[in-house]
Amino acid sequence: METHTDVLLVTANVGSLFDNVGEIQNEWLQELYTTIHSHNPQFIALHFQEVGGKDYMVNMGHAENFFRNIESSEEMKDFDRVCIYVDNQFQAEDSFTALGSLYFIHKKLKNIYQYDFNVKDFKAVSGQNKHVGSLDGVATVEKEKFPKNFWPDFKWSRKGFMRTRWIIHDQGLDLVNVHLFHDASNLVACNSCPSIYSANRKNALRYVINRISDSRYTPLPFILFGDFNFRLDTLSVVQHLSTAADVQTVKKECSNEVEKIICEGKDNDHQVLLHIEEKLFAYLHQAVFREDNGRALLKYDKEVAAFHDIIKEEDITFPPSYPYSEEYTKPTQYMNTRCPAWCDRILMSHTAQEFMHEGDDGEKSVVYNTVGPNVCMGDHKPVFLFFLLKTNDH
Repeated sequence: METHTDVLLVTANVGSLFDNVGEIQNEWLQELYTTIHSHNPQFIALHFQEVGGKDYMVNMGHAENFFRNIESSEEMKDFDRVCIYVDNQFQAEDSFTALGSLYFIHKKLKNIYQYDFNVKDFKAVSGQNKHVGSLDGVATVEKEKFPKNFWPDFKWSRKGFMRTRWIIHDQGLDLVNVHLFHDASNLVACNSCPSIYSANRKNALRYVINRISDSRYTPLPFILFGDFNFRLDTLSVVQHLSTAADVQTVKKECSNEVEKIICEGKDNDHQVLLHIEEKLFAYLHQAVFREDNGRALLKYDKEVAAFHDIIKEEDITFPPSYPYSEEYTKPTQYMNTRCPAWCDRILMSHTAQEFMHEGDDGEKSVVYNTVGPNVCMGDHKPVFLFFLLKTNDH
């Protein structure tokens, strides 16, 4: 008999929570619990990136308290099995990813198994399973930092992926936490289409897909969710935003290097419409990124398209998830640091999308949205996917 399991997946870049400890954390957690309560899932997967924040050497202790708060909260008391994997070993520079993956299984949900990558077999999940550290030698998780040769011209950073493998009833699937490279400079991102950063991310995502699909283990349907750092095609967006403007390129005095791009209105007041520097992207009419959930700009979101033969995604009907203001009183405003983009995503193999349950009217019972749209959640709004997992109950 076909049955279904209610599943909630959440991805969140939580760097801001630890750089501004206490300021937004409580409301952040309340928004997470509200999302959980409204969907009432039986299986929850939380994928975190930038655990410990930018100043992780100082703030990693705060991160441990944050996870403890989630584990011990009243809202999670009916989840009697927990699996936690947090890579907090920043001293291990060659392997540190700052990724954290937390899985919660409701007491009503039976027949849950997790894969042991060492013995290549599934084992029933029971009790509290908490692994915090480098995660080396932990058999139920596979973690990898991207090799240095991925970005020889850029600073090596804590980017990589973390995989766990599950059977829920009789359905096997891989859940993969991913953090890809960001755009280091808005000016460099404007140089070409696609940008050099986009090309780097494409290589890295291809690497992840190849690693989780190679012959070491039997390939399974997979869901990748994390901070992919996907950006809009910056050159095309700038052209779109500056169609009614005079564009000036300002170069440094001592070199031919571009220092800033300024787009001014053509009318008499020459108002600056768009001002771009290495870490500045100030657009006068910022509402365009929020109106109709930024739908007019979705055509410039091109980075997933290269993988359409392998990967599917539900329709995006929420505004760009980054970079939101970290000021408590400005929960829907973007910072003027980067062009707003849908960085935080939940992508799945074609085979994974097939087991998402369809309702009686043929409609998929799927919700793809942000957590805390009207509350300050840090510079990234978490993104969630709720769906009914089709399973056969024997």
